[in-house]
Amino acid sequence: MATFSAEQAQIVPERAARRGRALKSRLANGGALILLIILALIWLLPLLWTVDTAFKPEGETTIIPISWIPSHFTLDAFALTFSSTSLPRWYLNSVITSGLLTIFTVVLASMAAFALSRVPFRGRNIMLWAVLAGIMIPGTILVVPLFTEMQSLGLVDTYWGIILPQLASPIAVFIFKQFFDGIPSELEEAAIIDGATRWRVYWQIWMPLSRAVIAAVAIFVFVVSWNNFLWPFIVITNNDTMTIPVGLATVQTSYGLRYAQIMASAVLAGIPVLIVFLFFQRQIVQGIAGTGLKE
Repeated sequence: MATFSAEQAQIVPERAARRGRALKSRLANGGALILLIILALIWLLPLLWTVDTAFKPEGETTIIPISWIPSHFTLDAFALTFSSTSLPRWYLNSVITSGLLTIFTVVLASMAAFALSRVPFRGRNIMLWAVLAGIMIPGTILVVPLFTEMQSLGLVDTYWGIILPQLASPIAVFIFKQFFDGIPSELEEAAIIDGATRWRVYWQIWMPLSRAVIAAVAIFVFVVSWNNFLWPFIVITNNDTMTIPVGLATVQTSYGLRYAQIMASAVLAGIPVLIVFLFFQRQIVQGIAGTGLKE
């Protein structure tokens, strides 16, 4: 009986300690959830205000005190945006440039990453350090030489003038390389023994295994390209070749204080990006989880 009582006396404090740890864990999770909700609301507030203003009559966008609920919701701002701007053309330009840039970036970055990961050659470490340096160097310092190069090639005010300078994506190369490093080398060795070339190993083995990473990189490249303002603004001056962000800048300038039209244009410009995230969020998460960013 004494032994049983001692064991029972030892179990009680352990259970109390476990309950204490579980309570602390629940409190920590609850606090983190509340903090995330607050941060999400702070982030969503400007977005909600943009959508609300876009559906307001123009006369109610500057009323003091501010009201979230207008006297009536209207689509006049959207209709005026389509009728007074080249928004459909800007959409087409953004789709073409972002789509081509995404395809070319995925192909070139994956090929470069495969070479850095699997093909032994002299100077491979130097090339890898160059890729890492490209991640750390701000792109804005390259604007002037890139514009001079595009001007000398006659690519100003063209789609290729927008696309070519953005093809070099060191972060995409790094992500692909980290994933390729995690693929067992036995697959490559077996394929080479069976007579496969390096190109066949890359195209028929590595790329099918990298679908999640390809999807993640493609989505990020598309979104960044779609939202990119600085470089298209510099290299494009013709209204017919403007992308969405550049066109929105001219819309804001021409509209002045007509906030409903400005917000309507912003909402229309953000719809494709929202659709991409809604339909491909699973691929984004899987791609990030599978990039192998840890050694």
